[in-house]
Amino acid sequence: MVVTHTLGAASSSTSPIKTKKNRRKIVRKKSGTVNPLPSDPSSSSLSHKGGEDEEIILEPLNHATDRHAPTRQTIADDDDDELMIDADPTSSLVSTDAPVFPPVAPGVEKTTLRSETRRIPIPPHRMTPLKKDWLHIFGPLTEILGLQVRMNVQRRCVEIRTSRHTKDIGGLQKGADFIKAYALGFDVNDAIALLRLDDLYLDSFEIKDVKTLHGDHLSRAIGRIAGQDGKTKFTIENTSRTRIVLADTKIHIMGAYQNIKIARDALVSLILGSPPGKVYAGLRTVSSRMKQRAL
Repeated sequence: MVVTHTLGAASSSTSPIKTKKNRRKIVRKKSGTVNPLPSDPSSSSLSHKGGEDEEIILEPLNHATDRHAPTRQTIADDDDDELMIDADPTSSLVSTDAPVFPPVAPGVEKTTLRSETRRIPIPPHRMTPLKKDWLHIFGPLTEILGLQVRMNVQRRCVEIRTSRHTKDIGGLQKGADFIKAYALGFDVNDAIALLRLDDLYLDSFEIKDVKTLHGDHLSRAIGRIAGQDGKTKFTIENTSRTRIVLADTKIHIMGAYQNIKIARDALVSLILGSPPGKVYAGLRTVSSRMKQRAL
């Protein structure tokens, strides 16, 4: 805001304020002498004497008394908008020193975390086979994975936990999958493949998930999946390189991801009513493609 002070009758040739930045004011008078404006506007009035026309330069007003004058903080804030600072990584303000840790001594063993435990429930119809095959189940878990195993008879579940001999961080999950596969009905030799290979999975679904069947229709669907003397199931297993367990209305598949998909598509076609001959033809096409990819 520009403050203009009129002293007497100004002539028509009064010049405007020249320097707006430092708020310097120029006033022309007909005659007389004009004293400069005091720093305090509330002080005594200006005195003026007659004389020739004269150009008077008024000093800027004091910021302490001028309420409309911009403060230093306001000017600094306006300058910050146009100021861009690039952090120099070589400057002393930016620390580029990373913490350096000494190497671990070769004779010092790694500290093991606290042991983790898993409980795998065993169905009642698998308790008798578990007793017969307990040595074949107990051995791989302790020798291959280094786990601690025990049978909890009251809870009817197998408990496994890690120990200081466990080397693989995923050994506990592999052991749980191994026991779960045996509990679902897979053979021990087939379930051991889960411990030795990393790309094997388990997939389970029910017939009612594909199509709702009741009575004789459900029995015929199960018969189409199994085939005469189990030939259809064996053909699907050998073609897709999987293992299939048909437990009443539940179907469990063990194998690689792509192989599980091939076997599941064949089983779904049988459940929906496709004849076994048509399913065989589709499996031959898939097996020939798999052989070409292998070559």
